[in-house]
Formats: sequence, structure tokens, C-alpha cells
Amino acid sequence: MFDDWRVGFIRRPLSHVLDETGLGEDSIVWLPPRPRSFQFIADPFGVERDGLTTVFFEHFDYRVRRGEIHYAQYDGDRLVREGEALIEPFHLSYPSLIENDGELYMLPEGHKSGLLTLYRCERFPDRWAPVRRLLDVPAIDATVVQHDGLWWMFYALPGPDDRAMRELHVAWAPRLDGPWTPHAANPVRADFLSSRPGGTAFVHDGAVHLPVQECRPTYGAAVRLLRIDELTPDDFSAVEVRRFTPDGLLTGYSDGLHTLSGDDRLTFIDVKGLRRSPAEGGVRTLYKMRRLLGLNGPRRPVAPLAA
Repeated sequence: MFDDWRVGFIRRPLSHVLDETGLGEDSIVWLPPRPRSFQFIADPFGVERDGLTTVFFEHFDYRVRRGEIHYAQYDGDRLVREGEALIEPFHLSYPSLIENDGELYMLPEGHKSGLLTLYRCERFPDRWAPVRRLLDVPAIDATVVQHDGLWWMFYALPGPDDRAMRELHVAWAPRLDGPWTPHAANPVRADFLSSRPGGTAFVHDGAVHLPVQECRPTYGAAVRLLRIDELTPDDFSAVEVRRFTPDGLLTGYSDGLHTLSGDDRLTFIDVKGLRRSPAEGGVRTLYKMRRLLGLNGPRRPVAPLAA
């Protein structure tokens, strides 16, 4: 059995999910399925620029098992362009976007590198340069927001017994580029139902709201929205205010929803369908053969980390 994810967006502010109606299937523009079998796209983040809606996402192929950051651009509801945005020798996913001081940044998940690296957009949407190591730990699904004069980061960490799915960690900094200090109470939350970050943190009615993943009974089963009532370098408290499931959103994709992101114009989601195929064994064998032959690496040079 394997996961098959689809990505969609809604032309409404992210905060609209707090409305009584929440997510509605009639307003979602779905990106097309991948042209090849055993590929999917997930973890959408995006922005509207120059009259186009640009969606960044993880592109994953089971034949190489290494995610890349790709993009799709829409003119209205019409797909006009797709391409590669960021590729590294290691797995990339969760291309969280940050706008700061007139610059656009990306903070993708790349924990296999052992670090958390911030990238700056040098040419939109397909040229991103690494500019700063924010953490010297393999942070997973790092999500940042500015609030009350500080920058806050929410993230998970890898480890045994599915640690990445059951612990929420926090760090804070005076500036986006740091220095970042781990929260005194880490992990500030520990359970499989509401700990791993799952999208854009946003401020509503003076409080930070954080989407988190529900990782039982399956990875990325649903998204819960936390309202953080206390957030200081020493204290943290949060309550769940909404829960979002994939039910009724897209036929055949009712097994998971694990990203809820956006800004003051757009909302992005992904949904999952669990699949079975007689070709699964062959795809796994192909992956192992490619790995032995060193064929699973990126297809183009990778820019070095800037000093």
C-alpha cells in the first residue's frame, strides 16, 4: 500500500477556515494528477504575484524516493506553467514561504541534511539560493511566524518510535536570520494527534494559530488547528479550535489531509488516497537497483550554502 496525494487551492484568505463553513469542495481548484504512476505532489504553499497564482509543493517519485520542490502557475483557474524550483541531493518537502523586508524566502524540510537551511528567492519562481543555517538540528516541517516583536518557529525532530509525529518543538529569535533559541519547555506538546506542524501559522484576533497534523490512525490523517494562548520564551499553552478532514473534498482521496497553508489571499490543502498496485514490488526493486547504481541523485548541480 502506498500514499497518493493531490494538491488544491482556494481563493480565500487562510483565516477563512475559522468561519463556520470552513473548507468547501465547491471552491477548490485541484492541480492535475501526475502524468506518471507512483508519483505524487503534496505539502503545498503558494503566493500570488504578477497576476499569477504560484503553488510550490513537494514532488515525490517512488522510483527515487527523494522529494523535490516543484511549482505550478495558474492564470485564474487555468494552469499555464509547471517547473522545478529547488532540488538538492537530499529529500526536500514542505516548502514553507516567508516574506520579510521585501524578500521572499523558502524554508523547506530537508532534515536528511542534518540542518535547517533558509533559501532566498533570486529569480521567481525557479531560482533559490541557500543563505543561512537557522538551526544545527534536523528540524522537520519548520513553520515560522512573527508575533509580539519576535520570530517563532514550530518544528518536529526525527527519532525512534515515530518521534517526528508526536512532539512539537518551539524556538524563538529576534530576527528571521537568528540567533534561534530553543524554547525552555521543549517539547511543548507530545501526542500523535496534534503535535507535528502542518502548514502556515497565522495571527487571528491577536493569537497565533498553528495547523498541526493528526498522525493516527495513519500519517497525515487530518489537520487540527491550535490557538496558542500563551507564547513566551519560557511558557506555552494551546487549545484546539478546529479539525479538518478530507471527507467529501475529492473523490478517491478520503484517507488524509495534512497541510493547511496560505496567506491573506489564498488557502492551500492536500488530500491523500491509499492505493494498492501489483506493480509496487517492481517499483521497490527499481528503487533499490537505482540506489546501488547511484542513479537516485539530482539531475543538476546544487548551489553551495552562502557564507
